[in-house]
Amino acid sequence: MDARNGIGGTLAGVDLLGEIDRLRKERNAVILAHYYQKPEIQDLADFVGDSLDLSRKAAATDAEVIAFCGVRFMAETAKILSPEKIVVLPDMAAGCSLEDSCPPEQFAAFRAQHPDHIALTYINCSTEVKALSDIIVTSSSAEKILSQIPPSQKILFGPDRNLGGYLARKTGRDLLLWPGVCIVHEAFSETELLKLKAEHPGAPVAAHPECPAVILDHADYVGSTRGILEYAQTVPGDTLIVATEPHIIHQMEKAMPEKRFIGAPGADGNCNCNICPYMALNTIEKLYLALRDLEPRIEIEESLRLKAKVSLDRMLGMASGTVGMGDLGPVRVTGD
Repeated sequence: MDARNGIGGTLAGVDLLGEIDRLRKERNAVILAHYYQKPEIQDLADFVGDSLDLSRKAAATDAEVIAFCGVRFMAETAKILSPEKIVVLPDMAAGCSLEDSCPPEQFAAFRAQHPDHIALTYINCSTEVKALSDIIVTSSSAEKILSQIPPSQKILFGPDRNLGGYLARKTGRDLLLWPGVCIVHEAFSETELLKLKAEHPGAPVAAHPECPAVILDHADYVGSTRGILEYAQTVPGDTLIVATEPHIIHQMEKAMPEKRFIGAPGADGNCNCNICPYMALNTIEKLYLALRDLEPRIEIEESLRLKAKVSLDRMLGMASGTVGMGDLGPVRVTGD
């Protein structure tokens, strides 16, 4: 069996945790783990967080190697922000349904059909789509950035129609939505959620805005992964229902072992159906091999990287309040 598939072969008898720690020091590497990774990967990482926060933390370190335990667009974002560093992803097949839903050539055609719109694009997209976008947003920064865009400016939002719909409802802005969805958040069942709420009367619900509106309508809090964690730490009561990828519950249980956290269910009544299959491709075995071989490696052609960085830099500036729309210059992407 191929050792990269995680079992047997050259890995038999290897002290994986010990070797990962050795290679981390030897390679001057930083290990990043998204909240949706398996608990054993979260526990050995140098930093655990959401995708952009992890990329920024890695960029601020003196590490020469970034091992990104997440999905491909996250590792690409790290490479865009840290081109001088080697960035490895344990499994290059770890993609994203939102990224897959928005092929660059189709997005470019969509933009061409709406030349009077600027593209406000969710970070869950490919480098190529970032390069075609005007401003990137995250689930935590989208509303703040949207509020800085003049009401007269027409906006298209992609690739997540659920996040875009949530922003439109909350702000009253008319957004032209790309029809992409996250397969994890789309799988939550309103019927099963209502059953769970009836079983735990008074338990609040925290939901990620990638969920459909029928789920968000029952949420007491809607926010990013980091926002949901912060809400869990402040909400009264001893039980919280969590409507996002269930591996985030690991961090909640570590921080608040006295509370009970229940993953919102899918149609079968089980929260395990909402485990991200792409995130699950990363394993400790594959992380060890990525550090050992410095492969699979993220490579981005420089002109493409620079185009994509423009939309990311606009987001960082607008989210931090250091720049406004008037400071950005022309935001309409010409495609040249």
